[in-house]
This record gives sequence, structure tokens and C-alpha cells, in this order.
Amino acid sequence: MRPLEDIRVTAVEQYGAGPFASFHLAALGAEVIKVEDPRFGGDIGRYIPPFQEGEDSLFFETFNRNKKSLSLDLTVPEGRRVFEDLVAESDAVLSNLRGDVPAKLRLRYEDLAEVNPKIVCVSLSGFGMTGPLADQPGYDYILQGLAGWMSLTGEPGGPPTKTGISLVDYSTAYVGALALLAGVHAARRDGRGMDCDISLYDTAVSLLTYPATWLLNRGWEPRRTTRSAHPSLVPFQLFKGSDDRWFVVGCPKEKFFRRVAETVGRPELADHPDYLTFADRAKHSEALIGILDDLFAARTASYWIDRLREAGVPTGPVQDTAEALAHPHTAARKLIVETPHDVFGPVRAPASPVQVGDPDDLSYERAPRRNEHAREILEGLLGYDEAAVRRFAQRGAFGEAG
Repeated sequence: MRPLEDIRVTAVEQYGAGPFASFHLAALGAEVIKVEDPRFGGDIGRYIPPFQEGEDSLFFETFNRNKKSLSLDLTVPEGRRVFEDLVAESDAVLSNLRGDVPAKLRLRYEDLAEVNPKIVCVSLSGFGMTGPLADQPGYDYILQGLAGWMSLTGEPGGPPTKTGISLVDYSTAYVGALALLAGVHAARRDGRGMDCDISLYDTAVSLLTYPATWLLNRGWEPRRTTRSAHPSLVPFQLFKGSDDRWFVVGCPKEKFFRRVAETVGRPELADHPDYLTFADRAKHSEALIGILDDLFAARTASYWIDRLREAGVPTGPVQDTAEALAHPHTAARKLIVETPHDVFGPVRAPASPVQVGDPDDLSYERAPRRNEHAREILEGLLGYDEAAVRRFAQRGAFGEAG
């Protein structure tokens, strides 16, 4: 039995952040019922190019494995009735909509408590359900700029730069999944559900972590660093071998610098008064990095990576995406999974990294076709007979898909 097999989540979700939150819950065994608005053809993620066919895309397949789909129009009374019947059978409602929309669609705890007093209502939005920006649409790129991330990323003197992937979205998804599990735990203990107000903005600001603490308490000015160097630990940055391949060398502990000095054939550097401590090396970083640059440039990146790893120094190459996916450690950790698909063929995609228990117990199903599980949910879970389903459909509960 997988860890979350006793949890059912009704997910009013779309695009990336919300589906990525429920993706991990589904991977751990939760039953995730994906409610898709038939007025707009369901989750917009179904239509993201490239590699998009009909109502499916490889983007959608990435975030929606192991879920069930039901087309449901929450704006009509009959659709609302079906939704509330689902809520009565669920542990949580997860939505990722603009911060003011949960109130408009009545997705908050105060709106659903009479239906299910233990329901946990998780709203994952751009800016949260309160504050001056609550009614603004929020996307990862916007948040990386607003929260200061882009001012810290890239080379000094260069333009503001975002991370290569949507880290605000995906980090917020983990926060949302964590909040949902905490909420369900408390609801089962106390007999009362709650709201969980999660936002991209909150997550992005919280991830400023120690640079924010340094700034708030000592006026330290965060800034971009050359070759992605750590702001205070030296050396901890990119270096280049004689073959022009980049690699990272990190010294987050004093012992690692001594090992670096020995590996490059300059053990006396570790005892030099300018380089004895973290603070000393930071103060004289320009001179030290110049010495190391010259030494590392004499051999290939792979040579240094091998020698440094043998010495127990944190190091690794800068790989492209294909190299990372093909790395033996990726295979050993079973980080690529495969699901069958009638349009795209076998779909290979990253696994959830949340491994709990025996990974061999995990199973993977392709993302659902829109409304694929209508009969199972309506008749099996909610107990509607055919006449009731037909009546709901005639009154627009399921849109065109009904």
C-alpha cells in the first residue's frame, strides 16, 4: 500500500504549479480527481506547444500522470452540485487560480464547511488571497523579477536573468503539497478543516533565505557574482579546464580548501595567512581565484573532477540537459519513468523525487484524457444512476463533454 492511498484530492488545477503539486501526491498514491472546465477545453496545459496533438501535449503528460479527469462547469448550479458531492467525498480541494477567484468560485473553507467540515481548501495562487496584489495574475517569470531573483542571477554587468526552469512555480508546488498534507493531518486529528493560502510570491520571497537575513540585519547588499560564485564562500564557483569545459568546485567547509590545495599541488596555500579561513579567502578572493584559474587551466575538466572527487572535494561538471538525463546516476536513481501513450508512443519523463518506501512499489499511468473517468467518478464514487447523470448533462454540468 502506498503512503497516501487513503487521501482523495479534488483538484481545480491548470498549467504547471497546481498540477505539479498534485503530481507528487498522486505519485505517492493519493487519488487525484482533476476537475477540468469544459468551456475552455480543460486544462490549458493540454495545448502547450511544442509536441501537442488534439487535447494532449507532452507538457500536459509531464505534470498529470496517475490522475483522473472529470469535465465540470462550476459556474452552473448542476455543476456546482456535482462538485459539492465530490467535496463531501474528498479530503482536500486544491486549486491554482488567481488569488481573488477562490472567493468568487466559493472554493474556500467557509464556502465548503457545511458540505464537509473536515475539508482542507488549498489555494495556490500568484500573490495569495490577501494583500494589494491578490487580484493580479501571477506567473513564474513575473515573480522571479518581482521577488529579486533576477537581480541575483547572471553575470555582473549583464541583464537581469531568470533561472532556466520555472523554479518559483515548482517550489510553490512542493509548498502546496506540504500544506495540504499538514492540513489533512490536522483535520483528521481535530475534526475541522481549514484554508491553506499558498502563493508564488510568498514562496519566492521565502527562498531569498540568508541573503535576505544578511540584508535585513546588517544592510548587506545582494549582488550578482562572477561565474556564479557563492556570495561568501571562496572558492565555490565555476572553473574551466584546458578543454574549455566548465566544472564547479565547492569549499563549504574549511577542510575542503585544504584538500583542493593539495590536489592542485599547492598545499602551502592552505597555510597562507591570506587563505586560512572563510573570511580570509573572501577578503583575498581575487588573488586566490586567479591562482586556481591558472592551475585548473593546465588540465582537462574531467582530470580535475576525478582528482577532486578522489580527494573528497565537492565537484562536478556543468552538463547540458541531455547529459544530465543520460547520466548513470539518473538511471540508478530511477529518475526517468515511462508510460504508454496512443499518440506519442511510450512517454519518458522525470519521476517524482519524493521517494517514500520501496520505489519498486510505484506504478505509473499516463495523464488522463479529458473527462476520461466521468463514469467511474459519477456512478462509482458518487453513486449517481444513469438518469441522474443524464439530467446533470442536459443542464450543462459537464459542458460539451457531458
